[in-house]
Amino acid sequence: MEELLAALRACAEPTRLRILALVARGAFCVTEFTEILGQSQPRLSRHLRLLCEAGLLERLREGANAWFGLPAEGTQGCSLARAVLDRLPEGDEVLAADRRQAARVLAERARAATDSFARRGAEWDEMSALGLPADAVEAALLGLLHTGNLGRVLDIGTGTGRLLELLAPRLSAGLGVDASRAMLALARARLARPGLTHCAVRLADMYRLPLPDAGFDLVLLHMVLHHAEDPSAALAEAARVLRPGGRIVVVDLGPHQNAEALQRLAHRWPGFDDAAMRRLLSGAGLAPTDSVAVSGALDVRLWLATRASADARHTEPALEIAS
Repeated sequence: MEELLAALRACAEPTRLRILALVARGAFCVTEFTEILGQSQPRLSRHLRLLCEAGLLERLREGANAWFGLPAEGTQGCSLARAVLDRLPEGDEVLAADRRQAARVLAERARAATDSFARRGAEWDEMSALGLPADAVEAALLGLLHTGNLGRVLDIGTGTGRLLELLAPRLSAGLGVDASRAMLALARARLARPGLTHCAVRLADMYRLPLPDAGFDLVLLHMVLHHAEDPSAALAEAARVLRPGGRIVVVDLGPHQNAEALQRLAHRWPGFDDAAMRRLLSGAGLAPTDSVAVSGALDVRLWLATRASADARHTEPALEIAS
């Protein structure tokens, strides 16, 4: 009862209610809160601290910034926050003004992220840089997943957040992780729209995911493994956070000898054939089921597997890169 009372006291203040209403639309940093709410950083920092201590907000450190959003779906803090937010009047003038200011801040965030990537050129969008058929690959992914709710989904190496956007109507909750802060900036801009508030992103190393065991129904690795120094370790970590019976989809290049991809785009592996990928999946305790090939400038392949029981796992020898 004390925890519930503490949470209710934490949100029983106008500015903190406004903060909760904002983060229901996506994560914000302190600087953005100051712009939207027109209050000083020290004052807002105190409000944010109280909401975090009450379990109504989650604080994620990312370099010099900290991002604040609702706790994970299914937690008591998230349920209570949403119960409070459901009772806020939609037509409230203060909340409407906050939404307008937030839209302006989000537009500026998107512009800054887009400008950053424009300065870097096309390399950030590897599918475009390699002339790969992105639409056909997405259609193949949807075909592999069939219809129905996908549950809790983790997108490892989320990049621009495109897969979360694509699958959002079928997700209970989606989380994208990436090691690039620049990529996350663009992903946040993409996902800060109505209908996508159940999707979030965070900074993380794919070899050491800051996530509990067996927490996801579906894990995606899209154009990730050919950059991985140790694909088997990345898949083992992906399997760890997958629930028993959950599914994993790996989207990656088939075998190729494209020197530009290997050198300019820093590919560690020249694609994977079906035999190599099946060994990697099996070694991580995953049972391969289906695969699809999409032809293009370079072939793209999609592999679907399910999480096998723990005693089915075994270690495979490391892949050897072709010279």
